[in-house]
Amino acid sequence: MSSLRILVGVKRVVDSAVKVRVNSAQTGVETANVKHSMNPFDEIAVEEAIRLREKHGKDVVQEIIAVSCGPAKAQETLRTALAMGADRAIHVKTDDNLEPLSVAKLLSKIIGEEKPSLVILGKQAIDDDSNQTGQMLAGLLNWPQATFASKVDIKDGALEVVREVDGGLETVSSSLPAVVTTDLRLNEPRYASLPNIMKAKKKPLKTVSPADLGVDIRSRLQTLRVTEPAKRQGGKIVASVDELLDKLRNEAKVL
Repeated sequence: MSSLRILVGVKRVVDSAVKVRVNSAQTGVETANVKHSMNPFDEIAVEEAIRLREKHGKDVVQEIIAVSCGPAKAQETLRTALAMGADRAIHVKTDDNLEPLSVAKLLSKIIGEEKPSLVILGKQAIDDDSNQTGQMLAGLLNWPQATFASKVDIKDGALEVVREVDGGLETVSSSLPAVVTTDLRLNEPRYASLPNIMKAKKKPLKTVSPADLGVDIRSRLQTLRVTEPAKRQGGKIVASVDELLDKLRNEAKVL
């Protein structure tokens, strides 16, 4: 089996344990003074790249590269990926709000320079839940894609992925290079040890800008307003099916 380079995308998001609030301008959620961390699906992607190297050895998985697009603090997320086991990192620095297509274009430019054999991304970010970047990236590269992966392996130079689909599981095989997006049941990400956190500070981290990559990241979508969902009303006990139907028809107006 020839040697592989794996590129993993990671995103800095509001921590999954934080109760999000809509900001006063109703343009999005409040992010100031809020704990951020790596997107959970991206943690799974980093973990899977490391497990592939542990399984097949460094002679096969030669290098793992972590990439993040975002503000300066995204470097903290990249350092986490390096502490987990990635070899080096690339930060596309921008304070602009990036849409999935812009991220896909930025990643495609980096992939053109780095020439990885496999790209692993989280299936979606928990802040916008778009579930678009991996598919768009594969389209831009004209590479095969395997989304919602619950098992990933490399056999005889080909990629084999078990996918989670509505009807159960689907096993697909594709040639490399390819794009994979991870689902929750793929693995349980490891915690970075203190020695590895210290080592991560010395690992190479390159910073570039969208202009350096020649990518236009202007927004094509406009958020008109963001509001919190209505508070849930208390339940009611009904005495009969007729009363239930009456309330569904006349109060809830769902019939």
